[in-house]
Amino acid sequence: MRFRLPALPLVLALTGIVASAQPQSDAKKLDLTIDASPLVQTASARLVSYADVVEPVQKTVVSVYSTKIVRQRLQMNPLFRELFGDQAPPERESREEGLGSGVIVTADGYIITNNHVVEGADELNVSLSDEREFKAKVIGADPKTDIAIIKIEAEGLPTATLADSDRIRVGDVVFAVGNPLGIGQTVTMGIVSAKGRSVGILDDVQGYEDFIQTDAAINQGNSGGALVDAGGRLVGINSAILSTSRGNIGIGFAVPVNLAASIMRSLIETGKVARGRLGVQVDPLTPELAEALGIKKDTRGVMIVEVVPDTAAERAGLKRSDVIVSVNERIVSSSNDIRLLISQLLPGTEVALQVIREGEEVVVKATLDAVPGEGLTENNLLEGITVDPLSDELRRQLSIPRTISGVAVSAVEPSSPYAALFSEGMVILEINRRPVTDADSAREALRDGRNLLYVYTRGAIRSLVVVVER
Repeated sequence: MRFRLPALPLVLALTGIVASAQPQSDAKKLDLTIDASPLVQTASARLVSYADVVEPVQKTVVSVYSTKIVRQRLQMNPLFRELFGDQAPPERESREEGLGSGVIVTADGYIITNNHVVEGADELNVSLSDEREFKAKVIGADPKTDIAIIKIEAEGLPTATLADSDRIRVGDVVFAVGNPLGIGQTVTMGIVSAKGRSVGILDDVQGYEDFIQTDAAINQGNSGGALVDAGGRLVGINSAILSTSRGNIGIGFAVPVNLAASIMRSLIETGKVARGRLGVQVDPLTPELAEALGIKKDTRGVMIVEVVPDTAAERAGLKRSDVIVSVNERIVSSSNDIRLLISQLLPGTEVALQVIREGEEVVVKATLDAVPGEGLTENNLLEGITVDPLSDELRRQLSIPRTISGVAVSAVEPSSPYAALFSEGMVILEINRRPVTDADSAREALRDGRNLLYVYTRGAIRSLVVVVER
């Protein structure tokens, strides 16, 4: 299981191999229904039912069924090696099935779900609340936020209304809607238990965590489903639970819809995820640091400890010991805060930073760069597929045994024509029976046409046929 915590197991709806994507030929602008107004307490008669809130939401939540074809090479009896010679041993094929949920966000069939619900799937089927079924394709996925977008061919579908998840408060009533354990669509109720949770679920992909925590019952199969407020508006995408028993114990996590929507727009409109980059390293502003800088001890912010050369921060004139208080008027108090805020903005966006410098408040404007590694690099193996040598540090991060040698897939662009075949963390052992140790040796081993690869993924060695057209 890819997502885990040191002490307690984290339960997801489905694990798989790859976050796949289809190239986008034409840019598409999203037509989303959004209601950003805050919930208000009204004086009314005693509330005895939430049916009027829940019923419209149920129509927008779907069940997502995935199928993956797993091919495993059989072990050959040494007595038969002479008969087969250098031929590869035969393979055994099996099918793995998974279940998750999703939320319809456009009338023409775009659905938001979790990356871990669809990764590695060879086939996706979607069942609507009215029992209609459709084949679905993956438009794009972002492992760093565990968000994926899939598409069905349909028109006039009911759509979810998106709230402003920044305005939710601890104690707000919420409902989780999905298909837990395959028993059928289910609605559970709870409250927002906490906001801004970062619990290490996405550490292995250097992800972006800003979870809404809820005690609304979430179980396997709920992943990708809706977390909605008492107004029936989508506030989050249910993603995982923390549990000692693999069942719900009241600690569930959802990706805030504001974060999910930024990823969704990028995937649908451009076919990839583009994140802004400022180019600073920061530390939280402690009372001791504040006193040393001559500012109020209760000031919230982050102190710049390093400005990366040739970045947006350097060009904007940011300096070491500057204290960043807010980004576009949104308060920051930790390195995770500023990383999340900047990552949700596109490269080229101008941001206004409220900065305390030598005791004086100034506003610094910076035009964001792109996060490095989003384009082709010298470690590019194929279009949109980047590999790195399997270092000791990478082995620890990916839990790769010492007996495995090769190159690790470090990045898979959603728009890559090979995105359905590769996943981040996969290790390529051989290409056309030639061992590979770096990007150069891997490229040299590739040829036009069909290529036979042996890869290590999900704890097993498997074969992979890749057709290269240059």
